[in-house]
This record gives sequence, C-alpha cells and structure tokens, in this order.
Amino acid sequence: MLRSEGRILTTHAGSLPRPADLTAMFVKKSRGETVDEQAFAAAIENATRRVIKNQLDAGIDIGNNGEQARESFFTYVQHRMSGFGGRSERPIMRDLVEYPTFMKMRSADFSREMVDLLHSPKAIADVAYRDRSALEFECSETRRIASEQPLKFAEMFMTAPSAGIIASAMLNDHYKDYEAYVNALGAALRTEYEYIAAQGFVLQLDCPDLAMERHTSYADRTLDEFLKYVELNIATTNRAIANITPDRVRMHVCWGNYEAPHDLDVPLEAILPLLYEAKVGALVLEAANPRHQHEYRYFKRLKMPHNLLLVTGVIDTKTNYVEHPEVIADRLERAAEATGDARRVLAGTDCGFETTAGLGEVAEEVVWAKMRAMRDGADLASKRLF
Repeated sequence: MLRSEGRILTTHAGSLPRPADLTAMFVKKSRGETVDEQAFAAAIENATRRVIKNQLDAGIDIGNNGEQARESFFTYVQHRMSGFGGRSERPIMRDLVEYPTFMKMRSADFSREMVDLLHSPKAIADVAYRDRSALEFECSETRRIASEQPLKFAEMFMTAPSAGIIASAMLNDHYKDYEAYVNALGAALRTEYEYIAAQGFVLQLDCPDLAMERHTSYADRTLDEFLKYVELNIATTNRAIANITPDRVRMHVCWGNYEAPHDLDVPLEAILPLLYEAKVGALVLEAANPRHQHEYRYFKRLKMPHNLLLVTGVIDTKTNYVEHPEVIADRLERAAEATGDARRVLAGTDCGFETTAGLGEVAEEVVWAKMRAMRDGADLASKRLF
C-alpha cells in the first residue's frame, strides 16, 4: 500500500455517482422487475469508464471503479452468495427518530427512487459464496477500462463489505445467534477478499458496523455491549483476511453516510483502540464533517501502531459545499501533526458519494469539484509538510 512519500496522496471511500439510467435499472432489479440485460451491462461499462476518467482528471492517486457494477455497497452479495431471501426490517437510525421535524423535512428524499437498504433480504439458509463469476468480471473489467486511460492511477483499490455490516443489515432468520451468523459470513467472504487481493487491488473493507450500529441496532443497549459487538466483528474480519498481508488491506469506518444530526454517534475515542486490533494497513475515517472533524486530536494520545496509515476525511460527502483547498490543507496538516508522520497520512473522503443506487446527497458535478479541491488542498499541504 502506497504511503505519501514526498507528497500527500489522494483517494476516496469507494462509491461514486451512478448515471440516472443505471440507477433506474438497479432499482427495477431490486424490486424483482426485469431489465434489458444487454443494456444493463453496457450502462455499467459506460458508467465505470466515466468515473475512472473523472477520478484521473481530478487528480486522484488511488482510485477504483466507483462501485458502478453494484446496487449498493453490501446488498450486492445476495447475487454472489446463497442463503438470502425474504425481507429484513432494519431499525432506523436513532438520530433520525429523535428529530421528527427533520424526518418530515427529508420525507421527499426518503421516498425517491433508490435501492432500499432498510428492507434488504435476510439470511434464511446457510450462507456460502456460490459464484465468483461476477466478482471476476468486475475486477477484470475495472483493470481493462483503467488501462485504456491515458492517465494512470498510482494504485487501485476494490471495496467489499464486512461480515458485520451484512449481519447487522441483512438480518438473521436461520442461525442460532448473531455470532454464528457473522462467523459464517466471514468464512464465506474470504473468497471475495482473497480474490480481490490476488488481482493486485488494495482491498478496502467497508465497516460502518463498527461505528454506525451504536445508534442503530445498539441504540437501546449499553456502550459496553456495543464494544463487545465491535470486538466480535473485528475478530471475524481478522480471520477472514488472515491469508492477506495487512499492508494490502484498508478498513473504512463511518457513522452512516446520511445528512442528519449525528449527535448520537459513538466517539472515535471509544472505538479507536479496538480498530487498532484489525489486521489492516490503513484506516479510512471520517474527519471533515461537523461532528467528527475535531477527532484528529485522539491520535496524539492514542498513537497508531507503527505500520498503520491514516486516510483522513477532508471532504464531507453529505454537503454540496465545495471545500476550499486551504481548509483541506489545514485538515491534512493537523492529521500529520497528530500522527507524527506526514508520510502515513493520505487525503480521502468521509464516505462514499452514492453508497446505494439513488441515494446520493451531493450533485454529481459538485462531487468532481470536491475531488479537484482535494487534489489542490493536498498539493498545498505537501508543500508545507515536505
């Protein structure tokens, strides 16, 4: 995994805006409706080509395929794994429930055409990775399309969900308890994790379970209970990636990629020591939004393990403000000072820009303006830090 040797490298958290035609097809498929499969495949290819080119044009060093081939960052596994069916009833995030006026203000957004993550399929039989063909095609197509571009990424990554977020959002209606379910998912996901790493991609594990579930499925339970849940999920992840060297894995942790009060978010300080237990080479963390931009301070007291990198969020993925490059540079300089080594700091986004098809808070043109601002801010910080 590349470090920021001589200049701050830029990356992002994974998902990027999908074109309207592709989103519409994903929504139809999620409802069990038929679509023209040839047109669907062409739309994915065109969208992937567009987001790769736009990342490169914006100066992104470490990029990906924008998750254009997936309906969302985790429910796509139902098409690659067996054992899922029916319908989950996912708890609504508590910070939304406690502000009914805000919920009413956002009602139009919640009713728009998008893939429904609150009612995803659940586990109704043994889960197993049944078919690797879609994974193989996604990896090969991403490599092929990226190779066609005149500009090149310094490195590429591919995302995959943690067993913990699948187990928490695609509920259990088969296994004896949560632990048995999450362990079965971890064993199944090894196929995807190891294949991605074997193809030369940095594997990014998407783990919102390690933060967001505090105010979702654990909203009515104690902090100690939640921390035990985090420990269990991290142990499951460590077993699933045991055959991959840590410096080829990065772990993204977030508090939920939605605009809301977020005043019930678990503090980073409470979970950071547990995150350090993950056998990964980098943490990808929120640090730009108003709820978490102060938390860089925790790295001064809770020092990162010597081999760990920090992809610090300098772009808020829930607002259409375009961050000023000086603001971005300031955030990077603070992170470098807190961690003690600018080479271990990379610039990133707080989360993805469209983690499920149809659910994006930021206009597409603004997304790319933010990416360009991140490059400019990283360049400013590099001049000061190196």
